[in-house]
Amino acid sequence: MIPRYGDEILGGAEAQAREQARGLASRGHEIEVLTTCAVDHNTWANDLPPGPDLDGEVKVRRFSTVSSRDEVGRSRIERRIFSREALEDGEELAWINSRFAVPDLYLYLAGSATSYDAIIYSPYLFWTTLYCIELAPERSILVPCLHDEPYAYLRSVRAALAGSAAVWFLSEPEHQLGHRLASLPPHRVIGSAVRVPEGYDPTGFAERHGLERSFVLYAGRRELGKGWPQALRGYGAALVRHALELDLVTIGVGEPEIPPALDRRVIDLGQIETAEVGSAFAAARACIQPSPNESFSRMIMESWLAGTAVIANSASEVVSWHCERSGGGLLYADEIEMGQCLRLFSEEPKLADELAARGREYVLSNYTWPRVLDAMEAELARFV
Repeated sequence: MIPRYGDEILGGAEAQAREQARGLASRGHEIEVLTTCAVDHNTWANDLPPGPDLDGEVKVRRFSTVSSRDEVGRSRIERRIFSREALEDGEELAWINSRFAVPDLYLYLAGSATSYDAIIYSPYLFWTTLYCIELAPERSILVPCLHDEPYAYLRSVRAALAGSAAVWFLSEPEHQLGHRLASLPPHRVIGSAVRVPEGYDPTGFAERHGLERSFVLYAGRRELGKGWPQALRGYGAALVRHALELDLVTIGVGEPEIPPALDRRVIDLGQIETAEVGSAFAAARACIQPSPNESFSRMIMESWLAGTAVIANSASEVVSWHCERSGGGLLYADEIEMGQCLRLFSEEPKLADELAARGREYVLSNYTWPRVLDAMEAELARFV
């Protein structure tokens, strides 16, 4: 169960779920994905047709969303959530329904839940998890993709964690956060992985996109929750303080809102072809990960695999944990420190290469799909 699914979907949890489904199907498991018809996580519009579909060996069943029009009510509850105010049960339910609902999916699952050996829900923050996970708790596995954020402390989230048959975490810091939130059922850190590309074409990537200077890369959703505004401010300050010679290239979805003062140095390539993403990482001097909200961070794994070092926000416990264990990146606490990291990698490319090599070894030793799928199969054995 995932709120969005498909090749056109950009998001860490969605990409992870798709690769898990395809990986388990390739090992002979019968996999069916229940999802919505939405592509855009802002509008939740029904951009894809409802009904059955196929993704290779994976069966996909899509259901139409019903979007809420009460933006005022949702904003009011959001402000209370971020103020850490206690909500009534009805207010939490209203918030869960405030972006979208999928009543046909709920009714379908209510009538067919027992036909599945196990139902895996991910991530924690959406209607498809919080509303549906109670239908068959004895066969529900939650892959929450937790962040230490106000939403995670809602009673409905704690209930989902405590009431599932099992919980799978992607990293040890996320696991520890889970313990702080709820009394957990049987659980395990199964990790996650990223696909290892067959090869990279950094020179060709730069030529195809007209990139004449060395650059740092931001890959992901251009939005506040992922730290994109901070990355812009830190990069802009570094240009002034350090006469930085590196451009900033960004790929992904969302309006980048580049300030006029930076429009010649920040290059937006938008959502590029999937086959080009690895080469984008390989062509960069470094990758910036400004997000404080990560449960695994595919971005830094893809960067390290491509031989590119990472500059990351220390506010993320998960990203800090990866960088400290691997030795593959630099951490910053504020925009001034981000600028210092950018300057260091600009002036010392050999240092960036050394850190990147450590990062690549870390990914290949810990986060490959065979290891993750082995862990999933071992856990699923008690459900089948």
